[in-house]
Amino acid sequence: MPKGTFHSVGSGIAGWSRRRFLTASATSAAAPLVARTLRAEAVDTQRTPARNPRDPANLTLDVNGRTHRLALDARTTLLDALREHLGLTGAKKGCDHGQCGACTVRVDGRRVLSCLTLALAAEGRAIATIEGLAKPDGTLHPMQQAFIDQDAFQCGYCTPGQILSAVSCVEEGHAGNAAEIREYMSGNLCRCAAYPNIVAAVQQAKGSIKEG
Repeated sequence: MPKGTFHSVGSGIAGWSRRRFLTASATSAAAPLVARTLRAEAVDTQRTPARNPRDPANLTLDVNGRTHRLALDARTTLLDALREHLGLTGAKKGCDHGQCGACTVRVDGRRVLSCLTLALAAEGRAIATIEGLAKPDGTLHPMQQAFIDQDAFQCGYCTPGQILSAVSCVEEGHAGNAAEIREYMSGNLCRCAAYPNIVAAVQQAKGSIKEG
């Protein structure tokens, strides 16, 4: 090689300082990495598009010993799932704010306000409604029979929730006396004011229901 034809990079490129050269080199090296990352993200987005939150959610509900597979809006309440999608209209929509107790059902043996409970939250749990309280042969549950015997309802709108709540009241061990029954049944309103008869029905049935 002729003498004088080999030059250092820093001095052989007119107008380039060492700092400018290093900056340009670093940028050139990073560019392929950035391009590959952006391309991978674009491909991943095409493969797995974002899920629309309004799409139905698949869930399974165990109601009165039967399994039901549903596709529901994730915001659907348990009450609406029972009434509108399964045809179980025993649970009533009263206030829709969890204040009247007409929507009471039992989930894993505990009373629940179904108007305030998402159907998704009840997946995989045992749900019991008034339709499943009697025996398969039609024999009434002791609490149902007691409500009839004591004339513990008038219009009947609140009665399903009252009965399910009353069963839980006894099983929880809160039916020791009339005052205790009134206290632990206070979340279930009766606009017909049949409260004395409801208390009497709970007292009649408690001997036939196993406490917690």
